[in-house]
Amino acid sequence: MNSMLILIYATIAITLFFDFLNGFHDAANAIATVVSTRVLRPLQAVIWSASFNFVAFFIFGLHVAATIGTGIVSVEVVNTVFILATLISAIIWNLLTWYYGIPSSSSHALIGAMIGAAVVKAGFGKLVWSGIIKTVVSIFLSPILGLILGTIFMFISTRVFFHKSPQRVDSIFRRIQLVTSALLSVGHGGNDAQKSMGIIALLLFTGNLIGPSFHIPLWVVISCYSAMALGTLFGGFRIVKTMGMKITKLNPVGGSAAELSGSMTLMLATGLGIPVSTTHTITGAIIGVGALQRLSAVRWGVARQIVIAWVVTIPATAILAAIIHKIILSLNIA
Repeated sequence: MNSMLILIYATIAITLFFDFLNGFHDAANAIATVVSTRVLRPLQAVIWSASFNFVAFFIFGLHVAATIGTGIVSVEVVNTVFILATLISAIIWNLLTWYYGIPSSSSHALIGAMIGAAVVKAGFGKLVWSGIIKTVVSIFLSPILGLILGTIFMFISTRVFFHKSPQRVDSIFRRIQLVTSALLSVGHGGNDAQKSMGIIALLLFTGNLIGPSFHIPLWVVISCYSAMALGTLFGGFRIVKTMGMKITKLNPVGGSAAELSGSMTLMLATGLGIPVSTTHTITGAIIGVGALQRLSAVRWGVARQIVIAWVVTIPATAILAAIIHKIILSLNIA
């Protein structure tokens, strides 16, 4: 096996590690509500979420993977150096935000890094602006849609069960939340695992390892879903505290409303091939649920810090990837 093939396979391994880290990092988004409402214990929640991450494999197409593979940067700029710089930047950002308990977006860390690596290698002309604009617009629309749907579902739930006792409502929604948390995990797996699929398929395609046309091999699909499910199984409990407890206090009714709105937004985006952020979506939904109860129920200072992290993610990872790209070239390892 020649050195280039070894480097390609090593890069694939790093991509799967990013996918594992994505599941680890974003597990908090999928389980925060069901843990904070005490419907499931943390260990039970991550096993539940990991199982339904993998279920997404049998439901969704690969539109998001195609967007990542061909819709962010021109295929001709992609090589192992580009992929390595992209992945290392995104991994560093994920680890930093995990350490400090900041629910940032793994998706946008990856996309920002791709942009930075492409620009430093070949200039702005190699960016696919249509795909980038679609993704950036989703940064703003996904939490707004999550907020609106979360508010609507919370309003409907409170009206329908208005005359029932709090204990009865709590009992009903503790069961419902098992379903809504599962749906959120399906949406998370369907959208997020596909980003790594796109990266690996892009690497294989540019290395002439999958034939003359871009496609996603089945083994890549299974590997990425498995890596994400495994990462979810290990969980990211630092971020659970921020998502499930610091933004607003949730009960099973609010948790169900937030999860249902988040899952619907993710599934819609996945069907349209838009790589959205699970973090953004569920945060918007949680804020909508809390604000319907009363505006003071939302800790707006925490929400503001999260929004700042969202805005900073793409430019920060782009700059980091550009620096890493130059370092890798200077080391002559690829």
